[in-house]
Amino acid sequence: MSKPALSLAAMPGRRRATIELAVEMERRGFGGVYCPSFGDGLALCEGLALTTREIPFGTSIVNIYTRHAHDFAQTASFLHELSGGRFRFGIGISHAAVNARLGVKTGSPLADVRRFVASLREAAARTGELPPIVLAALRKKMVALAGEIADGAVWANAARSHMRASLGALPEEKRRNGFFVGNMIPTCVTDDRKAGAAVMRKVLQGYVYLPNYRFYWREAGYEEEMQAIEKAIAAKETDKVPSLMSDRWLEDTTLFGTATQVRDGAEAWIAAGVTTPILIPSSTAGGQLQAVKEIFAVYE
Repeated sequence: MSKPALSLAAMPGRRRATIELAVEMERRGFGGVYCPSFGDGLALCEGLALTTREIPFGTSIVNIYTRHAHDFAQTASFLHELSGGRFRFGIGISHAAVNARLGVKTGSPLADVRRFVASLREAAARTGELPPIVLAALRKKMVALAGEIADGAVWANAARSHMRASLGALPEEKRRNGFFVGNMIPTCVTDDRKAGAAVMRKVLQGYVYLPNYRFYWREAGYEEEMQAIEKAIAAKETDKVPSLMSDRWLEDTTLFGTATQVRDGAEAWIAAGVTTPILIPSSTAGGQLQAVKEIFAVYE
């Protein structure tokens, strides 16, 4: 059975250990390493380019508003060359609340992403060949844009039951010709399924406060849950939010449970059309290092 990719973030004080963990992922034959924006995913990717030899890796994602596209193009081209073509450049608009904290303004998502990708390719005449470009996607219009201008699409916290509908926005020829389809899936390996569900609720609680995620989960069929959560947020009854994150929704957007349940769940994501499931390790017993070890044990 093929092994999924894993999400990996390099946090202060653990950066060298994180690189060593990625090297171990490669040794064990995992399908890739994908780096979120926190912890400087691009810097981690540079470390991976220098310390690994075969494993694919990439950003999932970088925020297009934080640097000029021409500046990003230099780094992306450098990583593409240094890694021998193993790097994928995942980009997206992040979230309005995150951007506000950074002092940047979220514009029109579709127009801004289109403009950014065009600027990247314009810069490539000076910077050198670019890596495959992967767009962060949730709703169908961004999926369609990815099919038009990019080499892949990556979701985070997608609903598995809705994935085939989402992929219907892609041109059929794209799906047949190596188009990257990834999804970042919160994952907790545990024999105590109730405890695993609690961890997953904690992981996803911040996302239900983001309007674009609620819009997506409504599209995916979770209107009742999203309405109840919005009502609780408006009433400042935040203590109620975890209880409103239904088991049905949680089981559709995360993986938690025994090793067998996690393995079967990852295979179900592949059957739903995701070519690269990217497991985001979480644990009932520790941090990222412990969670990754638990996933290693699943695939021994």
